[in-house]
Amino acid sequence: MVQLRPFRALRPAPDLASEVASVPYDVVSSEEARSLAEGNPRSFLRVVRPEIEFPPASEASPEEIHRAGARALARLVEAGALQQDGKEALYLYRLTWRGHHQTGVVGCCAVDDYDFGAIKKHEFTRPDKERDRTNHGLAVRAHVGPVFLTYRGRPEIAALVAAGVAGEALYDFTSDDGVRHQVWRVADGSDLVRAFAAVPALYVADGHHRTACASRIRGELTRANAGHHGGEDYNFFLAVMFPAEELRILPYHRWVADLAGRDADAFLAALSERYTVTENASPEPAAPEPAAPEPAAPELAASGQVSMYLAGRWYGVALTAEDATGDPVDSLDAALLQNQILGPLLGIDDPRTAARIDFIGGIRGTGELERRVDAAPGSVAFSLAPLAIDDLLTVADANRVLPPKSTWFEPKLRSGLLVHPF
Repeated sequence: MVQLRPFRALRPAPDLASEVASVPYDVVSSEEARSLAEGNPRSFLRVVRPEIEFPPASEASPEEIHRAGARALARLVEAGALQQDGKEALYLYRLTWRGHHQTGVVGCCAVDDYDFGAIKKHEFTRPDKERDRTNHGLAVRAHVGPVFLTYRGRPEIAALVAAGVAGEALYDFTSDDGVRHQVWRVADGSDLVRAFAAVPALYVADGHHRTACASRIRGELTRANAGHHGGEDYNFFLAVMFPAEELRILPYHRWVADLAGRDADAFLAALSERYTVTENASPEPAAPEPAAPEPAAPELAASGQVSMYLAGRWYGVALTAEDATGDPVDSLDAALLQNQILGPLLGIDDPRTAARIDFIGGIRGTGELERRVDAAPGSVAFSLAPLAIDDLLTVADANRVLPPKSTWFEPKLRSGLLVHPF
């Protein structure tokens, strides 16, 4: 059972939605954010990436940067670019991209549900990122980007959503990346609240740091509030909940800056001693067939096949499950790659902290892998098949975590369309 709560959204005037809305803070660098926001004083990037308000070489402290985000949010409100709804409501948010659409319910979820396991996660978070985004949230006093949640679809929710999108959309625009964004307001969300109360669990698809920060923010404000009663807005965080069957996971690839002291021929020889390596392989390995789950010990779908781009050529590499521990997570392609190549042959012992590895996800695709390797002779890239959404849910249900950077969800939600002040 999960809690869903309507809220008084801070949101753009309808004619300014496309101008205000921005990509999430964590999919662009500071330089990219600065370029995207250039010439647009209403861009929400000035709130979520407030370092762009300073010169590139600025030595502004994190505290100064977060205060700049708060000022940027206040300016948008003062100018009327963002306006707060007079009454609480839920919303529906549809993303349409390349002929596919997914529709989520937007509302506030309970931090308690996250803290006590009704909202399940599948990734570890980094304490340094948690601290930074917690301080940002405390400075702006708002959840400025929604957490992307999913759930196993239910017909009663699907019927309510279908009825909700039958009317005229509050927002309807297509962003520069070709994604159509539509938002509807649900003035009376009581039926949706009741329907979600019957959902046994929600799952964090994208936004593990945002969810962890919501918990940390609640803790900070609870300690500072002598009259805390549990109903305050900071006890809830902004989320969009999509049915799992509508979601698409794109691959998340790996690029390694060097071959750990070998040249390309020596690395290829060392790899061929252990595994079957084929030439002229497809840049995109075939996705594994879904595994038939067993109630006691569900198996995860894995192919053991990765593609490798080295010295201008694509190779196929067949990994093995011989070294797997019996833990189903260890049989996933990302885990096999880490445990059999990246660790022992390339010295990437901890992919979360190693400086020599980078992760290329989503629509950047295998072309970006080729560009990286061609631009840096002596580097290597590995292409993986996308993870199945059922595998993500299975891992979360088992209270386990996926290998780092296993999932890339596309299309991305926009920040600034719906904001939850607290």
